[in-house]
Amino acid sequence: MDVTWLGHSCFRLRGRGAVVVTDPYPPALGPRLRLEADVVTVSHHHRSHDHVQAVKEALVIDTPGEFEHAGVVVRGLPSFHDGRRGADHGRNTIYVVEIDDVAVCHLGDLGHPLDDETVDDIGKVDVLLVPAGGSCVLDGARAAEVVRQVAPRFVVPMHYDHPLIKRELGPVRRFLEEMGVAEIEPQSRLGLQPSQAEAETRVVLLEPRA
Repeated sequence: MDVTWLGHSCFRLRGRGAVVVTDPYPPALGPRLRLEADVVTVSHHHRSHDHVQAVKEALVIDTPGEFEHAGVVVRGLPSFHDGRRGADHGRNTIYVVEIDDVAVCHLGDLGHPLDDETVDDIGKVDVLLVPAGGSCVLDGARAAEVVRQVAPRFVVPMHYDHPLIKRELGPVRRFLEEMGVAEIEPQSRLGLQPSQAEAETRVVLLEPRA
């Protein structure tokens, strides 16, 4: 299974027999997306995260719950877009997606640290996709705190300032500093195999491939 970042909070998770797209964005935000997938997840209905028209013939999942489609298992967990239980920006759904025995957790526009129950519900994941640009989501320091809570094999930052995307957000540098990463080379995709090995979390910086 491989993970490709398409910019902002949009990723393509490609397995042997199925593809999942997360939080597709509209042309006003960045490059026009024309994607094919079996499943598309929407963390919340803000226009920069729910442009499902860009994904052909996919099952749309936009609520908490448990789903299975095309051999993909998706678990949606309730959370909030801010630190005041949604009073400022509303609700957010965290998704744990299982493809080819690899578990990927997409935090959406999470705006607060996780409680113990949610950490338990997320469980052991191979990849954590975490917002790190601040403003109405986690900033670098709080994103690093959530990474420590979840303890994934790999963590990929998202939803931060990048020339590809027309949004004013904080840079990824603060997150990398909080994670103790001095130098890192962006890569085009992250390829994964199932693993039971316990290891220290590795930070992966992806270059958008929209």
